[in-house]
Amino acid sequence: MLVVGITGTLGAGKGTVVEILKEKGFVHYSARDYLRKRVEALGLKADRDSFTAVANAIREKEGGDFIAKGLLEIAKKDGRNCIIESIRNVKEVEFLRKNCNFILLCIDADIKIRYQRIVLRNSETDKVSFRTFVENEQREFSSSDTNKQNLGLVMQMADYTLDNGKDIEFLHSQVEDVYNKLPITTRPSWDEYFLDVVKTVAKRATCNRGRSGCVIVKDKQILVTGYVGSPTGLPHCDDVGHLFKNVVNDNGEISTHCVRTVHAEQNAICQAAKKGIALQGATLYCTMTPCRTCAMMIINCGIQRVVCLNKYHSGQESEEMFQQAGIVLDFVSKDVLQY
Repeated sequence: MLVVGITGTLGAGKGTVVEILKEKGFVHYSARDYLRKRVEALGLKADRDSFTAVANAIREKEGGDFIAKGLLEIAKKDGRNCIIESIRNVKEVEFLRKNCNFILLCIDADIKIRYQRIVLRNSETDKVSFRTFVENEQREFSSSDTNKQNLGLVMQMADYTLDNGKDIEFLHSQVEDVYNKLPITTRPSWDEYFLDVVKTVAKRATCNRGRSGCVIVKDKQILVTGYVGSPTGLPHCDDVGHLFKNVVNDNGEISTHCVRTVHAEQNAICQAAKKGIALQGATLYCTMTPCRTCAMMIINCGIQRVVCLNKYHSGQESEEMFQQAGIVLDFVSKDVLQY
């Protein structure tokens, strides 16, 4: 996992750089978002003075690297390359360099250009005069207290510095140059890892109308797997053909289904039952939105989260059931599978 820290002056374009890196697959974690919650919880006005005061108070009490520690802990649970935005303390840089694969990126521009930008964006923290803007920046730029913000020194510690004093194309080209130099890792996240296993399990499926797979996981350990196929000892679709039956839907339309096979989710749950494996609190990974019957079994097993590679064209009822049961349902793709 690579962690890219973002530092730089106000209005320099840090958010734009974050968006460019997000498009390249980076996950975003923001110290500013963390501070905003603390500021709001204290009932303070959400302006730059409040953010600075709360940040300094947290670092004074918990240590200069406290916020970075918290964000890195969250990032490591995900495991993907990520951005930690708003690095402003030397101890944060030192901690991150010691505890992860870390690169610090600084974004800067002429102060007059930056002030024009914040006037245009007109956010709640930007409504200040140019004089106040300059004074705020000077106050944050240096400090003798190692637990407080020291933006000037942090910027000097950057591995790469981008000049965002021109147009957006110029900034993009600089980010691209830096990105090509980064030690990018391709280690998959846990969701990506288990979904790759689903794709492999699905290759064992014996019905070519929908070669689906399922993996049930708890505490990052695979408990059971299942794929669509006929009950043990009975002939498979791939060997003898499909067993079709017509179903009359609520709207009067007739749809045709193959009923020879057991769904991947059902087979996985049956495997758990045979082996005496409890599924309470587990996560189920599958090819598409489970059908109504599978959804009911998933709910009654105590599974808490379902992750699907795709949507199923007739999966709305299952989605509603999961929502009512409090089960988290995530889709990797919004593509709808129909057959």
